[in-house]
Amino acid sequence: MHRALGPGLLESAYEHCLAHELATRGLPVRRQVGLPIDYDGARLDAGYRLDLLVAEAVIVEVKAVEALSRLHEAQMLTYLRLSGLRLGYLMNFNAVQLRQGLRRFAR
Repeated sequence: MHRALGPGLLESAYEHCLAHELATRGLPVRRQVGLPIDYDGARLDAGYRLDLLVAEAVIVEVKAVEALSRLHEAQMLTYLRLSGLRLGYLMNFNAVQLRQGLRRFAR
């Protein structure tokens, strides 16, 4: 997908195309999944959204930025903690080669 599209598109375009690619390979995928916060006995919708949730087990956060930062990494670690899931991928499609923009997180 990255080879076909190249860098320079909006994050939403990559997200949409990646969801399509995963679905055509038979993987269940949901886009923009709400992630509530459990706080003080209440479940709060604080506006957090997972870009992609694959097979109800893997979070994929799509970026199209110059470089991934510690803030992006912290975001993924927070999403894993809040969701209770163990595996996540941070994918920066603005990299010349996708492997340069790919980070795997496990907790």
